[in-house]
Amino acid sequence: MSPEKLVYMANQIGRFFANQGEDKAVPAIADHLRKFWEPRMRSAILVHLAAGGRGLDPFVKKAVESLIGVTAPQ
Repeated sequence: MSPEKLVYMANQIGRFFANQGEDKAVPAIADHLRKFWEPRMRSAILVHLAAGGRGLDPFVKKAVESLIGVTAPQ
């Protein structure tokens, strides 16, 4: 899956949770990514983040940053 598609999908998730405010949205986004994205998708979004994370909304970027070191759904 292309980085652009992953960014699009992650930002959609972020928009769903954004109205909860940063303190609740960031962990909720990260939790969703851990539970519902397969490891290859999470790895690819982390690679994109390492390359600068272009296009990621601020809450989403923070959520993806919190996934560093996560290898399996919880």
